[in-house]
Amino acid sequence: MINSQALLTDLKQQLKVLQADLRERAEDPASAWGQRLKQQHQRALDKGRTGYAWVTWRDGEVDQAAVAWLVATTFIRFCEDNHLLDGARDAEGRQVPTLWLAGPGERTARAVEYENEFFRAQPSANRRDWMQQAFGVLAAQPAGRALVDPNHSLVWKAPISAHAADGLAAFWRRTTPDGENVHDFTDPDLGTRFLGDLYQDLSEHAKKTYALLQTPDFVEEFILDLTLTPAIEEFGLAGLKLIDPTCGSGHFLLGAFERLNRLWAEQEPGADVRERVQKAMDSIHGVDINPFAVAIARFRLTVAGLKAAGLRSLVDAPAFEFHLAVGDSLLGEQGTQGDLDLDGLLDLGDGLNADTNEVGFQYDAEDLSEYQGILTPGQYHVVVGNPPYITVKDKALSDAYRSAYKTTAGKYALSVPFAELFFRLAIRGSADKPAGFAGQITSNSFMKREFGKKLIENLFAGADATLATENPVDLTHVIDSSGAWMPGHNFDGTPTVILVGRRRRPVAPVVRTVLGVTDDPGKRPDPENGPVWAEIVTHLNGGEFDGTYVTVTDLDRRVLSTFPWSLSGGGAGDVFEVLESMQERLRQRLSMEIGFASFPGNDEPFFLGDAWFKRDGDRQGLGRQLVLGELVRDWGIAPEEVALTPYDDEQSPLDLDESASWARHLWRFRRVLEGTTGFGGETIKDAGGAWWTWYRWVRERYMTPMSITFAEVATHNHFVLDRGGKVFKQTAPVIKLAANATEQDHLDLLGVLNSSVACFWLKQVVQKKGGDADVPWIRTYQFNATNVGKVPLPKQFPGERARVLDELSRSLEAAAPSAVLARLAASGEPVMPALTAAAAEWSRLRERLVFEQEELDWETYRLYGLIEQDMTAAVAETSRATIGPSERAFAILLARNDTDASSTAWFDYEDPRSGQRHQFPRVLEIPNDWDERYRALVRRRLDIIATNTSIRLLEKPEFKRRWATAGWDALQRQALMEAILDRLEFRDLWFDRNGQPLPRSIGELADAVRSDDFLVQCAQVLAGSPEIDLAKVLVDLLKDRPVPYLAAQRYKESGVEKYREWQRVWELQRREDAGEKVSIPVPPKYAPTDFRPGVWQHRGKLDVPKERFIAYPGVVRPGDSTPVIGWTGWNHAEQAQALAGEFQRQFGLGAEPEQLKPLVAGLVELEPWLDQWHGEIDPRFGQSPAQAIRGAVDAFAASLNVTRDELNAWRPPAPTRGRRAKAAQ
Repeated sequence: MINSQALLTDLKQQLKVLQADLRERAEDPASAWGQRLKQQHQRALDKGRTGYAWVTWRDGEVDQAAVAWLVATTFIRFCEDNHLLDGARDAEGRQVPTLWLAGPGERTARAVEYENEFFRAQPSANRRDWMQQAFGVLAAQPAGRALVDPNHSLVWKAPISAHAADGLAAFWRRTTPDGENVHDFTDPDLGTRFLGDLYQDLSEHAKKTYALLQTPDFVEEFILDLTLTPAIEEFGLAGLKLIDPTCGSGHFLLGAFERLNRLWAEQEPGADVRERVQKAMDSIHGVDINPFAVAIARFRLTVAGLKAAGLRSLVDAPAFEFHLAVGDSLLGEQGTQGDLDLDGLLDLGDGLNADTNEVGFQYDAEDLSEYQGILTPGQYHVVVGNPPYITVKDKALSDAYRSAYKTTAGKYALSVPFAELFFRLAIRGSADKPAGFAGQITSNSFMKREFGKKLIENLFAGADATLATENPVDLTHVIDSSGAWMPGHNFDGTPTVILVGRRRRPVAPVVRTVLGVTDDPGKRPDPENGPVWAEIVTHLNGGEFDGTYVTVTDLDRRVLSTFPWSLSGGGAGDVFEVLESMQERLRQRLSMEIGFASFPGNDEPFFLGDAWFKRDGDRQGLGRQLVLGELVRDWGIAPEEVALTPYDDEQSPLDLDESASWARHLWRFRRVLEGTTGFGGETIKDAGGAWWTWYRWVRERYMTPMSITFAEVATHNHFVLDRGGKVFKQTAPVIKLAANATEQDHLDLLGVLNSSVACFWLKQVVQKKGGDADVPWIRTYQFNATNVGKVPLPKQFPGERARVLDELSRSLEAAAPSAVLARLAASGEPVMPALTAAAAEWSRLRERLVFEQEELDWETYRLYGLIEQDMTAAVAETSRATIGPSERAFAILLARNDTDASSTAWFDYEDPRSGQRHQFPRVLEIPNDWDERYRALVRRRLDIIATNTSIRLLEKPEFKRRWATAGWDALQRQALMEAILDRLEFRDLWFDRNGQPLPRSIGELADAVRSDDFLVQCAQVLAGSPEIDLAKVLVDLLKDRPVPYLAAQRYKESGVEKYREWQRVWELQRREDAGEKVSIPVPPKYAPTDFRPGVWQHRGKLDVPKERFIAYPGVVRPGDSTPVIGWTGWNHAEQAQALAGEFQRQFGLGAEPEQLKPLVAGLVELEPWLDQWHGEIDPRFGQSPAQAIRGAVDAFAASLNVTRDELNAWRPPAPTRGRRAKAAQ
């Protein structure tokens, strides 16, 4: 039997082997496939099918080809073990042996015998040819041709090498110690579910590119119940047509086939079984952009057809005529979108060039031209599917979709154009023709994110008259499925909604709607029986229902006619209604719309850290503390990052000065920065902007110092008052009041925005993001600017509480370890006593914040009219009161309720993503040491929670601030390390007395800093002892922090290949600077797997050098085993001087040529930079640094008898495994 997980794990390893093999063949000038790929890439660029550079695009094609070989050989193995090809003949009609790879018992040995006979007959053949013979026999069967289509399958187009074919055959022939096949496909039931697992998880590249995700069976059945079942009742079986335009591995199609086949059997019990099966197949249509997904879907449908027809062999089976095509469904719909000139784009049906049926460009694996009309609008009785939820990374493709679909806006998700497509494919209803049905489970991101406004109002509500006429939509069911546990969805991925409707003008004034109340309490092995899903299924077709997990109601259609949608049930609606009755909204008090103040487009070249700005004088003043949404927490902003902001005091861009180090740094990324695209798809170059600036800089949002900023994505509402001098990324939008607004005006609003009431209201209208199924209060939300602007305001504000909280937050920031150490570095005070005192003050201030926030929450309940009495402690009476997070009233109730796993987890939870944790004691009773007045107040609060449904709803972890933190110890450790590293970057440490760059061993560095009392004290605290070996402390601290100077030492081979692409881009930029007109491609981004261990964390996807130190692998100091490092504060000339000096030193120590070659290779990599930035004559030496180094390279290379090309090809030796043998004594 098939072990699906073991098969998937093993095939993933084999995939890497085939990818490497095919990547090499794609770059081989002698490879016909490689040349064909380059031609296809150029045509795809010309026709707008892609905007990706060659390497990025090529890797996608290589991945598809590698998967094609694995999937096709999996098909063969399944056929072998289940005898599906026994007795088959090849395309010439010849009887052939039908064992190629393996089989149970003696069948593997027989397969090898047949293979040997094949080689004796064809001495020049290899195992690739042998496998292709197997594919040819499968394709020669009427029912098998579509599975490995000779015209389109990549097993014919992309040949693997003979060596790779040998490995693939050996893989399938592996046996256990007992002699059994490792992967046995024998299955009397011919089950193909395992192929769905391969579809979803085999290729990480495909999974990310196409958002591969299997639809759970119970969801597929539910949607078919709401679409296919009523469609059959209304239209009948004869001629019924169903399509899944995002068919993937065929879940919906298989489910539909089984239903249709069963119904045909009931309707025509005496009919020929094969004819009956074909009638069911006639109804099935599917399209997918992913070739191997369609191959799997075809195979699964073929096997389903065999079983339904009572057959056990493909040899006897007819050619099942289902309709599954490979291609882009969205592009196939383009011709219906008006008068767009899309000549040359792929024609996927009768929509484009309908009069001539002319087919434009398509990839080799695509075959939509052979399924003319499959995507013609208005022909299907049923349209179902689970469309991808991702945004489109390929700009050319994104632009094509944007042009074709009127509902796309901003950085839209693919769920938007697919929602439009699903209805467009259905039959349009009229007075004499019933409408087709459409059903989908899709991302609910459109409900509350800005890009969904056009979809909701223009398409679903019909506000766009043209759309309402062309593509009318009658939503019949809107089901909030986001609270249900579904593998790969919701808590496991993207929150979902199920939409069902018909392509006609709305008939009823109401829509059957399921509103979420409470999420599933946790993950479970039987998600179809989860409590949320159970309530949905049980009560959807009944009367009104208000349950524990969902509310089922007939919702007035007008409620769903405006953006955003809020699908919350239970008592939430009542509280929401009270808040909505407030007369004033936040936006009415603002001087401009809420929004981002700036965003760089590409973060990495600008986000550089504080140390970067200290290394060169011309960077001074260009660094500002960066505010990221994830750093805005609990009334404060963590000072963790500093960004390069090339703007003057008037917030206008600085002129580019290429003699400045900051400009030279950005020049490396010029092509990337020029190509940065914004929400509308326009690049900074298209917009005529300065490429060295941030993509968007909203000057007016920086012209007044005070701003309220907030975390756009977070578990709870976090708003902070900033008083100027910072820079804000788009994840931390800003709220600007009038220029004459006072600080108290800002604090008044801040108090409301940070309340649990505001948190509740926002969570009703904004989009859920991600989180953990077992902890609903850890779910993140996207607090978008539009909805924040709509926050209802009470008539009075909790301004005094807000002022106190703001002051406490600023005091807390001053007591943080990093701030304390910065003061100690300047003052010279003893480190340990100061940190001990600061720790106590930091803890006290946090508990003061918790207390004052709790008072703020209860004050806002009264201000919004949710309670009448004042339930707060007076500010004057509680100026020093403190409480812990678990001593709040709601937490006491949680502690008493030990039956709810989600609630009790709140006391002891660690977020693996952020390192933040809850570790709170369970407090069952009100503490006796509290002031009696406060104890009485908390008792009254507990009573109100028990009796007031509105307050009970709000006093829950979902709406109460978490107060999660990494803790003092973690903060102190990080601050100590940064303080030491800062001292190690003192410039004098890295130059000798002659001003020459000086690499040092860490041992030498330790000797140089022993007199730095502050550094030594920090090292003692870090080590936890006054007795330290400073060199050992520094070795531990600097582990994995320096980055090697040479590309071959930084990257794995895939990374070196990308680096060479970047080098070509830099050379083209230099030619462009010289006045030449050149076309410069966008260089590829790096992945973590492109780097050698320890490097990715410093470089990231654009390879931005953010490390503090340079590593020199293999460079040694006599008698000193510690690594030799350099400083990244050196410019290119100084780096080259350091390398040249090390060559001479190591040569003098008797280093072997193989040890010296990488040093010279490093100089070769620096030569273009020296020519560019250091070509001026240095009067001290009578030549430029570029000339000096070029001469040195010539001399060094000659002494080693190597060329520059050979130096560029140098690679470090492969690491040895196991223990190194001891040298002979």
